[in-house]
Amino acid sequence: MKKTAALLAVLQGVSSSPGLAQTDEDLINDAQTPGAVLIHSMGYDRKSYSPLEEINKSNIHRLVPIWSTSLMNQSGELAAPAIHDGVLYAINGSWTFAIDLETGRQIWRTPVVLEEGARRRSSFNRGGPVIYEGRLFRVTVDNHVLALDMETGEELWNQKFADGAEGYYATGAPMVANGVLISGMSGGESTTRGFLDGWDPATGEKLWRRYTIPGPGEPGHETWPADSDAYLYGGAPTWRTGSYDPELDLVYWGTGNAEPYDPATRGGLDSLYASTVLAIRPKTGEIHCYYQYTPNDVYDVDGIDEQVLAEIEVDGEMRKVMIQANKNGFLYTVDRTDCSLIAAHPYVYVNWATHVDLETGRPVLTDLYRDFLAGEEVYIWPSRGTNAVPIAFNPDTGLIYSTTWHVPRIQRLLPEPQEFVLGASSTGVTNRFPQVEPGDLLGHIVAIDPLTGEKKWEIPMHDFPSSAGVLATGGGLLFTGKITGEFVALDEDTGETLWEFQTGSSVNATAITYT
Repeated sequence: MKKTAALLAVLQGVSSSPGLAQTDEDLINDAQTPGAVLIHSMGYDRKSYSPLEEINKSNIHRLVPIWSTSLMNQSGELAAPAIHDGVLYAINGSWTFAIDLETGRQIWRTPVVLEEGARRRSSFNRGGPVIYEGRLFRVTVDNHVLALDMETGEELWNQKFADGAEGYYATGAPMVANGVLISGMSGGESTTRGFLDGWDPATGEKLWRRYTIPGPGEPGHETWPADSDAYLYGGAPTWRTGSYDPELDLVYWGTGNAEPYDPATRGGLDSLYASTVLAIRPKTGEIHCYYQYTPNDVYDVDGIDEQVLAEIEVDGEMRKVMIQANKNGFLYTVDRTDCSLIAAHPYVYVNWATHVDLETGRPVLTDLYRDFLAGEEVYIWPSRGTNAVPIAFNPDTGLIYSTTWHVPRIQRLLPEPQEFVLGASSTGVTNRFPQVEPGDLLGHIVAIDPLTGEKKWEIPMHDFPSSAGVLATGGGLLFTGKITGEFVALDEDTGETLWEFQTGSSVNATAITYT
């Protein structure tokens, strides 16, 4: 019996997956193993897709909830669960849980114990838990990465990797690739320098650190002002998680905005590797190649979202690609062997750039940038194309499915340079969202071809945009959720809502499915 599981609701059935140890081979085969969900977005390729088809358009009306359970957290849920051997593993800012899939009974729960005075952002544990070789890995907001015993919830090791007083915190999910646990950090608006860390999953020993802003003498440092320490506080956080191609042995990880948004401190230069996807070697952290989505990011449009890995035909040739629905409003297709740009198309309304030049790989800016530098208040479309949630890719249709936002960001430079305070906000701007009225169009759910930019369909969302990701299945269905509490199934061919269930709380995480 197939089941679809979302945080706070599991819809039908029981899992069957023998053994507790999860090997590298298990992780590689996760997308083809219907009885387990070991990796975010249903596999290393981050497609958020399952070929399972037992639940389909002809019987979706029969889907019913069989249990629900409290996750004992007052701030909401953003993290998707993992599943192995009949157990669902879930995390939030307050707890880590092991839950019996058949009954919803808690097998164990382990509290998150934060350092005194730690910044609390308990709803912002994105991604979810990672399980490997009998251990569950997660981060906590006070800059700790830790391992728990999957059977008991007992803490096996715990490492602190940054200081909250310097503006760092942690919200994203780690991942395991080629036997290395890789974790990132948050704090791109508070005088930080982004990095990724590699850890030994068995012992917690730190194996390497890769700064996402190059230092003096490193390639890319020339994109920061000479004779300046701006690079030490320049942002490029790593608060989502990566994708992995085992054949190429490359991890693809996006980075966030440069800081401050005011480009003067950064010399108006490109500010590598902010708003960029990095292809790195998991054993060493070495950068193989990169593509910068938004050079000199002044609008906080990031490059942090997941890279969907796919094999698609381009000009009659099969290519290994990565696809990202960027916060800046463009949908990118990039060759993942060398990080060269293949295609880029707007998937929402964009006013800060006219298009992306395929020869240079750079966005072509509009007069909005000139007006912003002149100190005018500007309306930036979009404030975000998606809200940092998984998109889905169905290899059978070749389409990307995404929830989107139709909301601008209103931004203006501060009249005077901002005083530098370590650990404090350092954006150099004021920004806000506009007031909205009942009935306003605030977003869409869209099906789009990543190579051509052609939209097969687009369903408007009024009153509230979506903060949930999308799951696509072999049954011709798309699962997503709404801020108003509905967990919904859509027809992948038309976007029509075929089924919905009112959960009683906003749906902000992404569904998973298993058998």
